[in-house]
Amino acid sequence: QVQLVESGGGLVQAGGSLRLSCALSGRTLLYTMAWFRQSPGKEREFVAAVWWSGSSTDYADFVEGRFAISRDNAKNTVSLQMNSLKPEDTAVYTCAARSGGIGRSANEYNYWGQGTQVTVSS
Repeated sequence: QVQLVESGGGLVQAGGSLRLSCALSGRTLLYTMAWFRQSPGKEREFVAAVWWSGSSTDYADFVEGRFAISRDNAKNTVSLQMNSLKPEDTAVYTCAARSGGIGRSANEYNYWGQGTQVTVSS
């Protein structure tokens, strides 16, 4: 069974940085990992994804080069480095996993963490 546990959320001022981490357990080596986010009253949206080897990544357009997703298969972790944060980045960020290739739809992901709150103040 795959389990995902996020950490690293918090409150930061606009322009600041945060690093989110997702600890994986179970058979996740060949899994694509992704981050999604959801703000109150909004649909869950794709943020970034990384292929099992780390050799391929994908980002939502709104990232605009500010975020970087990475994974360390030896430590079973996936991270999302977020720089130049904006108030509109405020959301609950959730780690997800799937056994296929990179995808942007939440429906494609089988396993989800509980989420971690990121709040960016103006």
